[in-house]
Amino acid sequence: MLFGRRIRLLFSPDAWRESRSPRQTDGSHRIRAVVLRGAASLLGVLFVLTTAFAAGAAATETSPSDDATAQADEPAGDEATPGDDEAQETEQGVTGTLRGDDDEPVEGVTIVVTDASGADVGEGESDADGRWEVPLPSGGTYTVELDEGSLPEGVELRNPDNNPLEVQVPGGRVRPVIFQLGEGDAGRGQGAAAVRAIANGVKFGLIIAMAAVGLSLIFGTTGLINFAHGELVAMGAMLTWYFNVDDPQIQLIGAAAIGIAFTAAFGAGLERGLFRPLRRRRVGLFQMLIITIGLSLLLRHLLLLFFGGSPRTYRDYVGQTALVWGPISLTPRDLFIMGLSALILIGVATMLQRTRMGKAIRAVADNPALASATGIDVDRVILVVWTLGAGLAASGGVLFGSAVSVDWFMGFRLLLLMFAAVILGGIGTAYGAMVGGLVIGLVTEISVLWFPSELKYMWALLALIVVLLIRPRGILGRRERIG
Repeated sequence: MLFGRRIRLLFSPDAWRESRSPRQTDGSHRIRAVVLRGAASLLGVLFVLTTAFAAGAAATETSPSDDATAQADEPAGDEATPGDDEAQETEQGVTGTLRGDDDEPVEGVTIVVTDASGADVGEGESDADGRWEVPLPSGGTYTVELDEGSLPEGVELRNPDNNPLEVQVPGGRVRPVIFQLGEGDAGRGQGAAAVRAIANGVKFGLIIAMAAVGLSLIFGTTGLINFAHGELVAMGAMLTWYFNVDDPQIQLIGAAAIGIAFTAAFGAGLERGLFRPLRRRRVGLFQMLIITIGLSLLLRHLLLLFFGGSPRTYRDYVGQTALVWGPISLTPRDLFIMGLSALILIGVATMLQRTRMGKAIRAVADNPALASATGIDVDRVILVVWTLGAGLAASGGVLFGSAVSVDWFMGFRLLLLMFAAVILGGIGTAYGAMVGGLVIGLVTEISVLWFPSELKYMWALLALIVVLLIRPRGILGRRERIG
């Protein structure tokens, strides 16, 4: 009994305060036990549901093979063309999306597929979105070759040795295949490539920083590590896609405003309907962290269930001509993304420094009890932080989806980088998350100059480890008195 009580005190600061309070009652123990049992049961139900959703979606969506010959950064492709039920059960093929160095789709490129005997079995051509698809008669091993003569002027294969590709296509499945297009390693100097990587790193870092600021603010005011923050990123991007591409086909800027507003309202609902009642019942931070993990799994697989597993693109601002300044070539869309991200981050910093709400947020993050004693409505401040954090996450998701693509797993892929940005910049400080996001973005993109792009996220985490070894509290972290 004593050992169990000590374990509970170790993992729950609230329980430690309760243990010192003479007003503790048996009723609070019972409430806490019921809440914890309910949380455990909820996690069990979430695990079963998400496993079922994943299995059901995997049976109907395109899934990449583990064959090493595919050489894919991020598997991307279209779903099989829907037909009658019998055709969907037996149809198989290969598909992909062709994009140049500036992430713009490449149209009119011919793809030829041959079987093991060398006989042609199909041919396809990329459309205005860069997508191509070749149906196959049956599953098996095929050779997929990109006709380099059909590439537009100034575009070539980045790795010509990877053309053609030998792929294994399962029966009844559409296999995604990726060809990396660009200027070619032999046609560009290392200096020009480095400048280009820095520009891309700044763009990616600004997006990560914007999404990470919300994560940092929530942690700073509540002490909660929100593992569901990545799903808020994906939710904002997907809601925007529905309003932009599906009915009612609103222009991207208007669709983004609606998607961000819905996601911000959802974040406020999580605070009012879930986390505030848990805090009032004195549920410990460790237990709420576990709840955010279950919430993340549920939301992620609900997105998969309703959105599907294939990457999608927005309807507007695609196929733009890049603006060239020496070695740097950026589309107007990329410049808009960088400018808007910087303005949003400057606006958040100004709000935190100049407005009454910003000062209240910093006060609650510094000492919630003292802030409450001075008349600050802590619950209202936390509600504003959740709303703002969810809105920033959705904004980052929309901008990332506009620059790359939208898919159900994008939030989870970015979540680790957001955590790295928060820790690298200094836990609990919004300004640290901004700086950390820029560092993560730069390291991620610059590492591609010397190492395979599949490892770029690894180098970002390695940079995090190196910085923490030198400065354990992070770049902008503050020293704190312990004890």
